[in-house]
Amino acid sequence: MSKETTCCFTGHRILGDDFSRKKLAFYIEKLIEAGVDTFIAGGALGFDTAAEEEVISAKKKYPEIKLHVYAPCKNQSAKWNVFEKMKYKKLLAAADLVNMPENDYYDGCMKERNYKMVDASSFCIAYFNGEKLRSGTAQTLRYAEAKGLKLYNTSTLKSED
Repeated sequence: MSKETTCCFTGHRILGDDFSRKKLAFYIEKLIEAGVDTFIAGGALGFDTAAEEEVISAKKKYPEIKLHVYAPCKNQSAKWNVFEKMKYKKLLAAADLVNMPENDYYDGCMKERNYKMVDASSFCIAYFNGEKLRSGTAQTLRYAEAKGLKLYNTSTLKSED
């Protein structure tokens, strides 16, 4: 995995009407065509799940691309419902690499995971509508911007591209 050909994802857990799966798929394909071959997602509900599903779908056309899932802790899905847990297991099984820490949840593990994804990437596809400036997504985008990543936003309310 090369940082120059890696893209991470960050976004809200609740997908609003402003979320565009079509834009997400477009940006993934645009980056693949530009040479990106590795995509890193955090395994969370909402945008991460949508991003993982889109990368898995893109693998049908581009079998050389890789999906890496960086979980923040081993019990991330502990409070999820049965359907969400089943989907999570299916997505982890479809990933090319799963970075699963041995620790349980602790305050700060999500931020640590997010920063690791950014540090391993040169690109970031996000779902950020500008409404939650104190969210983990906003924090991750500020960090990605400070690190010089090229940002793409799938929100139809606030777009970087």
